[in-house]
Amino acid sequence: MAARRHFSSLPTPRWLGLVPFFLFAFLFLILPALTIVIGAFRTPDGSVTLENILGLNTRTIRNAYWVSIRVSLWSALIGCAIGFAMAAAAVLGGLPRQIRSPLLTFSGVASNFAGVPLAFAFIATIGPAGLITLWLRTEFGINLRAYGFNLFSTTGLILTYLFFQVPLMILIITPAIEGLRREWREAAATLGATGWQYWRMIALPILLPSFLGTFALLFANSFGAVATAFALAGPQLNIAPILLFSQIRGDVLGNPGLGYALAFGMIVITGLANAIYLWLRARSERWLK
Repeated sequence: MAARRHFSSLPTPRWLGLVPFFLFAFLFLILPALTIVIGAFRTPDGSVTLENILGLNTRTIRNAYWVSIRVSLWSALIGCAIGFAMAAAAVLGGLPRQIRSPLLTFSGVASNFAGVPLAFAFIATIGPAGLITLWLRTEFGINLRAYGFNLFSTTGLILTYLFFQVPLMILIITPAIEGLRREWREAAATLGATGWQYWRMIALPILLPSFLGTFALLFANSFGAVATAFALAGPQLNIAPILLFSQIRGDVLGNPGLGYALAFGMIVITGLANAIYLWLRARSERWLK
């Protein structure tokens, strides 16, 4: 009985509940990342080399990285602008809860809607034979292809990415907008500031770290997306994730080390974007506490 009482009085480690998380992170995040980093600097026989990294300096790979960066920048920029406007309207525009709650619920679902289902939805809607495409051509004589719109291009890819970029922006920026205290606006109005002056000199500087941090997160989110792009246009889009996917399947290049180097370059870019996001988020939280 005494031994049982002594055993029950032992403190339970607080970190015990985190073991599954750390195990999952090690097996599916850290270990694969280490494998990629090591493989980027090794030859097939196991010796250390820099040829894989130097092999990235080819025209095809440079163009793939540049197109990926351009698509990520535009989708993040447009997604931040639209998402910020919608979040500000929901929080500060006096929208009824019957609209605000479904908006946030839909954003939570849409921000995770990607891959083949998202690509199929856009192809069936505004593709060459999509519902809206045929409706505009039949009812109004508007031919989207004649105006230069092509869903299977970088422009179409940016438009597709906005489906999950805008909701993600809404989810992240809404708490920051809600953190703007009413006292700040009242104090500014008491001192004679107009609404524009309040936003330019108080609200926007406070929200700027959150805005830029979310922009960096959206950039990383777009840069690493591969399933949506591949299902939408296949290998005809020369972006880094599709080039890496083709390398893994053995369609092109035929050099596993170069494939590791491609993945290593993507890890570096997305890692920098996420580091910027975490740093700016920490700065914004100090203001909003």
